[in-house]
Amino acid sequence: MTRTATLQVRKDDISRTRLVEAAAPALKDGEILAKIDRFALTANNITYGVVGEKIGYWKFFPAEEGWGVIPVWGFADIAQSKHPEVKEGERLYGYFPMGTHLLMAPDKVKPERLLDGAAHRAGLPPVYNSYARVKAEAHYDPAMDDERMLLFPLYATSYCLYDFLADNKWFGAARVLIGSASSKTAIGLAMALADDASAPEAVALTSSGNLGMVSKLRLYSSVHAYDDIASIDASVPSVIVDMSGNGKALSALHKRLGDNMRYCSNVGVTHYGENEMGPDFIRERSAMFFAPGHIQKRSQEWGPGVFEKRAFVFWRDAALKSRAWLKFERALGMKGLESAYRKVLAGETAPDRGVIVEV
Repeated sequence: MTRTATLQVRKDDISRTRLVEAAAPALKDGEILAKIDRFALTANNITYGVVGEKIGYWKFFPAEEGWGVIPVWGFADIAQSKHPEVKEGERLYGYFPMGTHLLMAPDKVKPERLLDGAAHRAGLPPVYNSYARVKAEAHYDPAMDDERMLLFPLYATSYCLYDFLADNKWFGAARVLIGSASSKTAIGLAMALADDASAPEAVALTSSGNLGMVSKLRLYSSVHAYDDIASIDASVPSVIVDMSGNGKALSALHKRLGDNMRYCSNVGVTHYGENEMGPDFIRERSAMFFAPGHIQKRSQEWGPGVFEKRAFVFWRDAALKSRAWLKFERALGMKGLESAYRKVLAGETAPDRGVIVEV
């Protein structure tokens, strides 16, 4: 009998974890059982957990009351199928639980893509419910599987941010200040800005320990530590894109810029324990950024699939460039996953490393 395993976290304290094992469910007609092969683990997944209640990330893979399953991006092979259009042995790329298996109910099946039509996922953002049938993709390159798991979700968000800022004419800013500039989403945004001659300059904010790594990327016009915000020229109209959620640093930055803080886009919470904003945080010119919402907006404006194609071209180019600095680390099995999760949660993974979990 097939056994499944899942890493679950407490919704009210994501540092508390447990491994839950169970017998694989018997398939009903129209269902498939995907055996998860490997997935990436990044600070982005920590963000999923931190804002899980607010944005709905806990709804994708339900667990017992009080517990949640953090979603990850990865690959899986179809171990069992009772769906006439999906064969055993087929390979999928998409959104999976931190675990070994996922029961799915394929819907709107097309040669290159299918949706998970499970009832509990109805109403959730389509970008998360869509799975690529990779062997049917004309552009599929298995040599880029690691980059696709790790970088595509992050660089897709980077491209969304770039497009959002450009669409809003940079909010009248002459500079984009990027918090947690060593994060991969930040690096992707800096790449997108560098590719656009009309874009404002990108300026980095990072921890003192990452100053050297960020400087070596040569993507930012200047690099500043969180404890040296006073060195930032306050006279330049600025838009802030923050991946850190570091409330203390953001509040200090808002106070320093004052009226020249034109807009603050809050994206992630890599500093998840410090995300309470201080009294100087300017809320009326700040907002959470939700990439799926921007993708849906562009789909309505440009037509289905156009934004995704543009984002894919950007991602592939940026991923190839990233090979110059990015190195992968492996975590093996569910015990390896638990250890890797704690390391990422504690912020102990070097920014030039990417964690791939093989289950």
